[in-house]
Amino acid sequence: MRVVAPDLTTIAEAAERLRSGGLVAFPTETVYGLGGDATNARAVAAIFELKARPSFNPLIVHVTNLVEAESHGMFNAAARQLAVALWPGPLSIVVRRREGSAICDLACAGGPTVALRVPAHPVARALLAATGRPLAAPSANPSGYLSPTTARHVAEAFRDSDLMVLDGGPCAIGLESTVIDCSAAGPAVLLRAGGIARDDIDEIIGAVEDGTAPDDQRPRSPGLLTRHYAPRLPLRLNARTVSGDEALLAFGAAPPSGAKMVLNLSPTGDLVEAAANLFAMLHALEQSDAVGIAVMSIPDQGLGRAINDRLRRGAEGSACTPADRP
Repeated sequence: MRVVAPDLTTIAEAAERLRSGGLVAFPTETVYGLGGDATNARAVAAIFELKARPSFNPLIVHVTNLVEAESHGMFNAAARQLAVALWPGPLSIVVRRREGSAICDLACAGGPTVALRVPAHPVARALLAATGRPLAAPSANPSGYLSPTTARHVAEAFRDSDLMVLDGGPCAIGLESTVIDCSAAGPAVLLRAGGIARDDIDEIIGAVEDGTAPDDQRPRSPGLLTRHYAPRLPLRLNARTVSGDEALLAFGAAPPSGAKMVLNLSPTGDLVEAAANLFAMLHALEQSDAVGIAVMSIPDQGLGRAINDRLRRGAEGSACTPADRP
């Protein structure tokens, strides 16, 4: 494990490592990504192996700009409107994979579509430019666990690996990208809520449909497995009270007292601040000696929808019930 500051020398070294089939963790504005050459099936397989990720869950492929994206996918009018308006940024667009694209089948989980994104983070953009390849880059964490928003989170998750990590500081958004499926002729489909609110999407291309994929079907997007984004302690959602053996993930002013440990996503009720803090605070709470994590109610609007999506998936199968204790 090597954690290095990004500069011209380390970015060039990271780019060479990627071109040689190695993996590099790097910051984006959403979360840290575990990057590999998307045209190299062995590199993509190494991502799956290191993450212990289900092979039917496709990866998001990061590219430098819309021109490069269109060399790999077939963009309809809605996809192009979204790309022009919101790239670079925290939006992944699923489109039909273009015949002749060099992106390997494994990155697309063998399906006919590809998820593409143009990141805004300067380190991610510098790395893409230096590498000269599209980079498959899911979140840099073991599959199903909390996404990393700092280089330290990545280092702790993969401490026994020989991974190179570019430390670009904390991620500004701290929540994965929104995923929109524009691969069909009909209306676009929201596959995953994320760093761009649905209302912003609707303003550009009109109302989008909701889309999900059960566990026994092949997801069209990352982040659609029911048990996902799970901390190592069970989550109890919509908590109004808390016991002395629980940690509390609070939101807003005057959280309930008595918890073993308390972290507040946003004392002022700011959903953008809450989204940026979500994974980092869950990481911290799961290290406590509490028996579980109680989570206060989050407004289900704007970025709150994405936060609640992560919390519901993380709570799936928890020992605690996903509602307040009676």
